[in-house]
Amino acid sequence: MRPSPRRALQALDRFNAAHPWDHNAHYHRWMLRQLPRRFGSALDVGSGTGDLARLLATRADHVLGIDSDPAITSRARALTPEPAHASFTVMDAAAELPAGPFDAVTCVATLHHLPFTETLHAFRSRLAPGGTLVVVGLYRPATFTDHALGAIAAPLNAATGWLKNRSRRAPRPASMTARTRPADMPFTDITEATRATLPGAHLHRRLFWRYTLTWTNRVSSRLGVWTPADPEEPCDRDR
Repeated sequence: MRPSPRRALQALDRFNAAHPWDHNAHYHRWMLRQLPRRFGSALDVGSGTGDLARLLATRADHVLGIDSDPAITSRARALTPEPAHASFTVMDAAAELPAGPFDAVTCVATLHHLPFTETLHAFRSRLAPGGTLVVVGLYRPATFTDHALGAIAAPLNAATGWLKNRSRRAPRPASMTARTRPADMPFTDITEATRATLPGAHLHRRLFWRYTLTWTNRVSSRLGVWTPADPEEPCDRDR
């Protein structure tokens, strides 16, 4: 007797829970490639346990990570060795952001917790001339393309978890202990709102139920406008 689709999905969920891996960390190196080889300051919004902030600190003079969760912010501080150029503070991004300006603003799996358009405006106002915003976000699947990418990602997700954990059952990484919630905004709405707020932004659907958003503040300055170290082919959005 063939198992029902529901039972098959339940079995897949149990397998994934036993072999967890961090989808967000999967994109950290990609995020770093969107930024200059050296820059002054960075703001990481929703910094969690600080993995991305510590990676950014290998290129930046200073990185400030903010998160609304006091417990996970304490964990980030404990995991950050001295003299790393990264610091962490408890702050609710929905209510306020540090004044800036920053040469880079990053945000991973956090934007769907916040008022979307208002937060993009706030990010834009915190960027220095030539600074770049890099977002990895979640969206609600709504179109055929969305569901097709999800279908492709499901077996890849299980295989990646199996390989990363060397076929053994494993506890969840510390970076996966942050509070979560499902996304409620489809990619088409994200694209429309972003175009209205950040003209020229690049958006892409990605594997593992993520999208990416990059935008550079092309305001002239005496320093000029930098070029990313490893730029991707320009694309306004996925078709």
